Amino acid sequence: MKWRVLDTGFNNGKTNMDVDVHLAESCSPYEGVLRFYRWNPYCISLGANQKIEEIDLEKAKKDNIDVVYRPTGGRAILHAEELTYSVIYPIAENISSRNIYHEINLALIKGLKNYNSVLACLEMENIQPNFANVYKEQLAALCFAVPAKSEIKYAGQKLVGSAQKKMKHALLQHGSILCGDFHLRIIDYLNLAQEKMTLMKVELSGKTTDLFSILNIKIDYSKLIVSLIKGFQDHFRIESEFIVHEEIFS
Repeated sequence: MKWRVLDTGFNNGKTNMDVDVHLAESCSPYEGVLRFYRWNPYCISLGANQKIEEIDLEKAKKDNIDVVYRPTGGRAILHAEELTYSVIYPIAENISSRNIYHEINLALIKGLKNYNSVLACLEMENIQPNFANVYKEQLAALCFAVPAKSEIKYAGQKLVGSAQKKMKHALLQHGSILCGDFHLRIIDYLNLAQEKMTLMKVELSGKTTDLFSILNIKIDYSKLIVSLIKGFQDHFRIESEFIVHEEIFS
């Protein structure tokens, strides 16, 4: 299988989600796609089945924060100081989406280790939570509140959050690699009482981490992308060129 690698830079929330869907719907059965992108303006994305009433839309608009739905499941994320990745993987009847999820996260770990040796101790969550129960808890509205099985952690805290959706001919997986702590402000945009928001901020900050907090150095996004590409090349044993495809926005 051949791969394309795309760096589509900064775009608004709707464009970023539309491009992922377009790539998945137009996927060749012989080609995978690895895409990297960022968000301008910052954006709250909701899981496909999440209620928009959970978000304070008036405050988000006032603060110039986009609000969009993802095609994938999961809960709310504030996309800000992060590098977002997506993988479009052609599927066949004998391919397990769970196995692909695991393999993609292994490739991400290899790439993060390439970026900085301090990340050599990254680990994957080995327990799948009961999300039916999780969604009843205080942090139910937030994606980064609980790691799913195979998601990436550092010292027990979630660093990368990912979600999947099976399309007609391909699997779409995308996720956030946290590079700073702005994502914690998602709680400011929930329709909750102030006291509950304060408690949730403390709880969420203990469950997540980010590259700047770990490394204490400014994140070099270009280097991070190159490191992640190398991780995918090594893990999937692929050869690919680093190509920007501007025409996907037409």
